Order: sequence, then C-alpha cells, then structure tokens
Amino acid sequence: MQKTPLILDLKGNSLDDGPGIRTVVFFKGCPLSCVWCHNPESKKAAPEISFAKSECIGCNTCIETCPENALDRNNPYFIDRAKCTLCAACVEECPSGALSLVGTTMTVKDIISVVAKDKPFYKNSGGGVTLSGGEPTLYMDFLSNLLKKLKEDGIHTLIETCGFFEFEAFEKKILPYVDTIYYDIKIFDPDRHQQFCGVKNDRILQNFSKLNSLSAENSFELLPRTPLIPDITATEKNLTQIADFLKAQGVRQTRLLAYNPLWHEKNEKIGTHNSFENDQAMTSWIPNEKLEMYRSIYTNKGIHTE
Repeated sequence: MQKTPLILDLKGNSLDDGPGIRTVVFFKGCPLSCVWCHNPESKKAAPEISFAKSECIGCNTCIETCPENALDRNNPYFIDRAKCTLCAACVEECPSGALSLVGTTMTVKDIISVVAKDKPFYKNSGGGVTLSGGEPTLYMDFLSNLLKKLKEDGIHTLIETCGFFEFEAFEKKILPYVDTIYYDIKIFDPDRHQQFCGVKNDRILQNFSKLNSLSAENSFELLPRTPLIPDITATEKNLTQIADFLKAQGVRQTRLLAYNPLWHEKNEKIGTHNSFENDQAMTSWIPNEKLEMYRSIYTNKGIHTE
C-alpha cells in the first residue's frame, strides 16, 4: 500500500459525520469490497477517471484527445479501462466537466491548511474533522501525522473505520490522537461477511473487543454502527447476532445507518458493473416500519439505537 494516500474529497459544513459542524476528509482505498459500497470510487487506492454521462455535451473533444483510443460511445461505460493509461488528457480538455480524475495527492500540510480555515465553526458548534473513506487506517503513518497536527491545533478528531487494521499499529499511532471512533460492524457471520465484503470478520470483531475494553479506561469514545442493507445486513438474524455480541461486550449504545439507494449511479461513472441495479429492495428506501423493527431488536436487549 502506498504511503501517501489519495484524497477523494474534503467536504466542509458536514452535519452527518459526527458532532457539530465538521469537515470530512475522504481517503481513497479500502481493504473491504462491500457489494453495496455507497462510495464505490473509494474502493481502489489508485486514481480513476469518472465519466458523468448526464453532464456530457457530446462534443467529442475527449475522443479526439485520447492518445490510447480508449473512449468510445458504443462502450456502455464510455471508457475502456483496459486501454486507459490515466494520462488525464481527456479530463483536461473536457469543457463540461463530465470527465474527472478521482483521487488527489495531498500532504498533511495541504489538508491542515484547508480544514484550519473552519476552526471557528468547530469551536462554536462542538465540531471538528472526520477522517473517512474508503478506509483511512490503510495509511497508518500518514494518518498518525495528520491526527497529531489536528490535535496540536485543538481540533476534535473522529475516525470512521471498517475495523480491518493491525491493532498494535492502531493503538500506538492512532489512538493517542483520536477523540471518537465510529466503528462499523456490518455482518456477524464470517462466511457471509466474506461473501458480501470480501474478507472474513474475525479481525474486525477482535479489534472492536480490544478497543471497547480500552475505551472504558481512556478518553476516546467508541460507537459501533451497522449499515442497514436490504436482505444482507438488514436481517433479523444478523442484527440479533450483532446485538448479542454488543451486549456481551457491555455496549449500551449503537447506531443503525439508514439505507441510501442513491449509490447505484456512482458505479456507472467508474465503469463498475452493479449486480443490484434491477433489485427492487436495493433500489428503494427501507420502510419506516422495518426501521422500527430493526431498532427494537437492540432496545429489547438494553442497547440504545441512534
């Protein structure tokens, strides 16, 4: 894994990724490959070219510019990724912005210079900076340096993680500089986790147990979360297993993330086949009555859900 990550985006004025007003730093690259990934452009650590068909004006400037002849309107994804060398000539010449390069190299100093401008908003709202992805812990040394600088600036720090990391490195390099950890526990059964997320979950569950024990003695907050994905994570069996696991850990609070079906169009932009595009459950919002039923699984075990 490259030492310097690519950054997908820095999203300011966020109210959904932690307390207060926050800036979210999205890292590119993830060790999981969840079939429902809401940010599919974050899976690969390498740069990619995105094509937004709805923004294309059909001028063919990009086709004429491409030195590899990788652009073809008969291609359902427009870009032949096997031919494309990521020279980005098409991106530079595209007059409408339909083509864009996904992933930008930024140093710690670059990121700090951007987020520091919003310190007054953090201070007045109890906000700060959230590090998300992808998976930020793929880049432990970079992440450690960034977190250290944020703490030196008096900025509240929060990490959103899938939990698939080397615990010893995380404890040494990350934990001293993080205030809050949002920790995803998606699927409890290891075989189903591998089926839908690409890896087994033993490390994820073990890391959570270790962090949960440490959180009782240290100053960081640990909040487990589960995304509600129709017929995958959002099943009575899976949620009951996760609730039992959390209860055994002494956890009394969790967060259920409502399903957002708007991720489907992102796959087409990066040339990725989406096997769920015609699945009615996966292209619809989860009904409120089901959400309440899922919450009741946890509340019946004494676990508050947000």
